[in-house]
Amino acid sequence: MYYHTIGKSLLLMFFLGFYSTNAQENNLFKELNNLTNDKVTYSPPAFKALQIGNLQSTKMVGQKEFYMLVAHRFGYLKGGINDFYGLDQANTKIQFLYGIKKKIQIGISRDSYNKTYSGSGKVSIKKQSESFPINLVLYNSMDINTLIKKISYPGLLFFDRFAYTTQVLMSRRFSENLSLAITPVYVRKNLIDLNYTKNPILTSNEPLSFITEPWNQYLLALGGRYKFSKRMSLNMDYAYNLSKNKNSLYKNPLTVGIDIETGGHVFQLLFTNSRSSSDAVFLTETLGDWSKGDISFGFNILRIF
Repeated sequence: MYYHTIGKSLLLMFFLGFYSTNAQENNLFKELNNLTNDKVTYSPPAFKALQIGNLQSTKMVGQKEFYMLVAHRFGYLKGGINDFYGLDQANTKIQFLYGIKKKIQIGISRDSYNKTYSGSGKVSIKKQSESFPINLVLYNSMDINTLIKKISYPGLLFFDRFAYTTQVLMSRRFSENLSLAITPVYVRKNLIDLNYTKNPILTSNEPLSFITEPWNQYLLALGGRYKFSKRMSLNMDYAYNLSKNKNSLYKNPLTVGIDIETGGHVFQLLFTNSRSSSDAVFLTETLGDWSKGDISFGFNILRIF
């Protein structure tokens, strides 16, 4: 009787232990399932390259990744065979970029156009996901024009050479093939451009701002990418200057190009009316007019190390 009672007690303890363990395992699986269900699923990047064409994209340099960008912009195609369709007149920009953190990148560059040195920073704020409809990135750059001469600007100070650009990059990947971007842009220049208008004639009824360049300029830029094969896409970007005077010599920059993905790097072929690759210059000092055939060939080569 004693052993029978012990046996029943042990059997009861076994079933209670099994039930308790099984309940704990079920609770653990439920918690794991909840964690899996709560995990955010992000959409693939809207753009493969760091730039759509000339305009910045929402693509970021990864943490501890090192990129080199080489950008060439040639002369106008309408120059014909005498200028070898613009290839005799090349501007080159070399840029180095590094991801210091998962969502932060920095960069330095030198553009032969205006002998411009630049520094930049890019911060990812939010990625497109099931719960958030867009990619949101902040971008800032600072350009230093070292070509400006004191003979043209008496009293020129060092910081007069500076120009600053702030961009709020917003993009959305609508499908595997189509991505679009919209970007409000602010450009601040520390020096008024004397070549803003051609042969200005100021009457007594017109303010000085009628012929001078604004210190602060606001633009709205648009861009897009359409993938038409496994490794190639058609890209386009355009920036409309909301602050540009009707008498300005400068035009709104328009760039059309093709992205070619080749393993470790992205190769971009471009046609644009801008000869510069620096942010403040191509956004506010583009001289080419597409309607008059002022179109330059160029390319960007992005190499990942």
